[in-house]
Parts: sequence; C-alpha cells; structure tokens
Amino acid sequence: MRVIAGEARSLPLKTPTGPDTRPTTDRIKETLFNILQTRIPCGVFLDLCSGSGSIGIEAISRGARKAYFVENGKDAAKCITDNLHFTKFEDRGVLLKQDVVSALYSIHEKHADIIFMDPPYQAGLERPVLSALSDAAYVDGETLVIIEAERNADFSWVFECGFSVTREKVYKTNKHVFLVKDN
Repeated sequence: MRVIAGEARSLPLKTPTGPDTRPTTDRIKETLFNILQTRIPCGVFLDLCSGSGSIGIEAISRGARKAYFVENGKDAAKCITDNLHFTKFEDRGVLLKQDVVSALYSIHEKHADIIFMDPPYQAGLERPVLSALSDAAYVDGETLVIIEAERNADFSWVFECGFSVTREKVYKTNKHVFLVKDN
C-alpha cells in the first residue's frame, strides 16, 4: 500500500497484520480521491475506523489542512502513528485512540468537510455513528459523509438519522455510499 498522489506521493505505508483490518486497495482509493479531489484542499477530513490511516494520509497528502484518525485497535493505532511519522504529517494528523462513537464527541472543529468511515463489515456501527454525526456541530449540509460497505449493504434507513444518499459507487465486492445531512 502506498500514498497515491500529492506531497507524499509513492511513499509506502504500513498496514496492520491480522484479520481485523481490510485496507482499501490502491485502485479503489484512487477512484475515491478522483471523486473527492475538489473538496479536499484546505479542508478537515475525518477517517473513522482508520485501520492503517491510508485514507486520511492520502487526504493530507492531497492538501487537507487537518485529518482526524479514529482507531480503537492497538496495532492499527501504532501503525497510524508510524505512518504519520514516516510521511511527516504528524503536525496535521490527530489520532484518537477510542471507540468511534465516543471519538466523535472529542472533535471540536467548526466544520468537517469530509467524513470517511470504513467500519468492520457487519459490526453495526453505521447507524450509531450517523446518529452521533447528526447531532455534531461540525456536520452540516456541506459535509460529505462516505461509508465503505459490502456491495449488498442496504442504506435505505439513513433518512432516520437525518441523512440522504446522494451517490453510490459500486465496485466488485464493496461500495462507497455518499451521504449528506438533510437541513
């Protein structure tokens, strides 16, 4: 795994070992960032259930002002710390080593531009995270929330949390679901 573009282009990144993380492939990451490219510069990016931190690091490399990495796993959190150090992005990355819902209350930004979430499949974290985000002061109608999920995952319920699906990008085995908060 590597950083695809920007300041840290081509730098290799560590990934946690074991079955607890599934790193987003370079091809899918490149597709995602091609979609997001105009929203990233100078923005605030949240990488929830970060794993290796590669998504948030890619955002910083492409010009994000700041990225929050939320990861509860000990090995994955160490991996994020190592990757931030290696890419020299420690000054723009904030690692929150706690469960994802609690971490959302530890973020005190005026506005988050992009929130990316890649939870363990079938862990059921999407609904509690969206509920917490619907009350977060830094989430508004301009904030883009992206969830990486299994290809057949149903998101017809997101309106109950105050969000609407604006786009789905489907890949071979998974998909990205793009959401915005309803006003």
